[in-house]
Amino acid sequence: MRVHVVSDVHGSAEALARAGDGADALVCLGDLILFIDYDDHAQGIFADLFGAERAAEFIGLRTAKRFDEARAMSARLWASLDGDPREHIERNVRAQYARLFAAMPEPAYLTYGNVDIPRLWGDYLRDGHQVFDGQSVEIGGLRFGFVGGGLKTEYRTPYEISDEEYAAKVEAVGEVDVLCCHIPPAVPELLYDVVARRLERGSEATLEAIRRTQPRYALFGHVHQPLVQRTRIGRTECVNVGHFRGRGVPYVLEW
Repeated sequence: MRVHVVSDVHGSAEALARAGDGADALVCLGDLILFIDYDDHAQGIFADLFGAERAAEFIGLRTAKRFDEARAMSARLWASLDGDPREHIERNVRAQYARLFAAMPEPAYLTYGNVDIPRLWGDYLRDGHQVFDGQSVEIGGLRFGFVGGGLKTEYRTPYEISDEEYAAKVEAVGEVDVLCCHIPPAVPELLYDVVARRLERGSEATLEAIRRTQPRYALFGHVHQPLVQRTRIGRTECVNVGHFRGRGVPYVLEW
């Protein structure tokens, strides 16, 4: 059995269309949407609406952790648009989802990332796409568990939830062979992004579940340029499957 795993697609529909080539199935760990691109300031919904120069300024404030100033700047820009800002966001998000789900290979097993908007996915899923969040499914004789979204941060991305709600989803998954999450377990070297030079949030509940149940693999994304891509916790191989928008290549899992 060969499964390809991707995370942090961030708008890369063309590469996503090829991600399942040679595989029996695709697993996607979320973050399909590209709202703002830290590498190319001209890309993403923010730049489409306000231009690359404003995107660069906004990114600079967030990188400097001047979150109040970034939010104030964002509020001014959204107020300059005609109509409800939420309508502008949703229209652009829907356009990306339409392209991405049309490109998504089948069969595919998916969960949400922290920048995704779960309520919109149902409008674009095809027959071969299955979404799991706090649930498990058998793929090729192995039990895969899925936990989507992220924990609350100063970035206030769309699908951030409380530690308690996240832990409840981890508990609901139970014992599995492969634990698939968008965010990593709370291991510092897995959380540090060497380019952004910051620690992302990881899950203590996931770390505890790995220690307790010892799945064969724990797969995740979220941290685009991790200090350490993989480590072991007991018998569990913990793997960051890679920043798909940056690499364009899936992680391969075979058994």
